[in-house]
Amino acid sequence: MKYRDYYEILGVGKDATQDQIKKAYRKLAKKYHPDANPGNKKAEEKFKEISEAYEVLGNEEKRKKYDQLGSEFNFANGFDFDPSHFGFNNMHYKYRTSGTGGFSDFFDMFFGDGAINIEDLFSSGGRNGFTKRGFTTASSGNYQQSLRGEDKEAEIKISVIDGLMGAEKRIGIEGPNGRKTLSVKIPKGIQPGGKIRLAGQGGKGINGGLNGDLMLIVRFKEDEYKLKGYDIIQKIEVKPWVAALGGEVKVRTPESKIIVNIPKGIRTGGNIRIPGKGYYNSIGGRGDLYIQVNINNPEYLSQKQLELYRELKELDE
Repeated sequence: MKYRDYYEILGVGKDATQDQIKKAYRKLAKKYHPDANPGNKKAEEKFKEISEAYEVLGNEEKRKKYDQLGSEFNFANGFDFDPSHFGFNNMHYKYRTSGTGGFSDFFDMFFGDGAINIEDLFSSGGRNGFTKRGFTTASSGNYQQSLRGEDKEAEIKISVIDGLMGAEKRIGIEGPNGRKTLSVKIPKGIQPGGKIRLAGQGGKGINGGLNGDLMLIVRFKEDEYKLKGYDIIQKIEVKPWVAALGGEVKVRTPESKIIVNIPKGIRTGGNIRIPGKGYYNSIGGRGDLYIQVNINNPEYLSQKQLELYRELKELDE
């Protein structure tokens, strides 16, 4: 885990006043705000860093603890911080930006929920009897830590209907205790790329710690239905004469059976829009359903049908 130099991130000195810290934050936040940098991932990460730094330095109590941490250990930004070097064995953190509110593990460790009490860390009790965040003591004088297992990710492919209507699927996973089959509930209207959390099915905990979680990332597969944005594309086949003359056909949509009016002269690939019957968007609305026509000539034609085709051919010559 990397030590985070919040003063450097905000571009202020360690003797900066609260007003100076606030001004520096506002200036940088305005520059790197996502609204001012749409689609810019680097700016987004920079904005998170700035917000994290101000969350600590903009709060007098947190700033005091942070300054105490820096003065005791005399860290430099970018150096690994390993509590095992300071009397807490078997503790290793890896930096990632998936902590509280998108903040780093460094923030979570010292300022998040259930964080290490920095004052206890520097006390003799902290070195010899510290029990927060999984530290335990033993009569032998050795220290062990119960660490939560690693969170893992995997993909699950579902049909458009499963996502639209909600479903329950049986899937095989490699859990912390070996391979097993689980029943997974697919929430109605889950978004492409949405995640389903399987608690305790990630990495195995260390020294009796809780198992991590498994996050299933939802991907949509194509079958008779295809998702395009929030619109659903459904292909149907019609006879040549229906395409030429127009007419009504019964279509089973993802939710019900409907009568679709085929316009005269439609060609293969032509779309018929059914408004408001597509997929759910992120705010509860729905896209449209597009019935896409494919002209399908029958495999077998009667003698009369063949004669009519010959007549059409002659008329076209």
